[in-house]
Amino acid sequence: MFIVTTQVVENYGAHADSGKFSDGNNYWKFKGGDTYLVEDLPRKEDAIAFVASLVMENNIGYKEFPLDVVTVQWWADCLPDDAGEPQSSREFYLSQVMRVSPKGPASSNFLIGKGITEEEVA
Repeated sequence: MFIVTTQVVENYGAHADSGKFSDGNNYWKFKGGDTYLVEDLPRKEDAIAFVASLVMENNIGYKEFPLDVVTVQWWADCLPDDAGEPQSSREFYLSQVMRVSPKGPASSNFLIGKGITEEEVA
């Protein structure tokens, strides 16, 4: 299993003007992104290409694209260790992961669930 993170950028220049680089009206800003747990694919290359097929957008005002792909274990090891604090940021990160698989239902954009448990990353 792999974790694929995405990055969103928004072109503020496209709100009032053309937003084009050639016109000097571009003003891109980093926005959020998502974290995907990709199941049922054995290679990093396949995982990142699968997420790209689900989320990529590329237009004058908005872009979303895969940014990184790592193993689940490496990703989990890099999360903060809150030592079981009641408002754990580690728990928050684990809960926000979107689980996808090419074997998931196409009608739900291959989403098979949300969140990952500590047991799954151990």
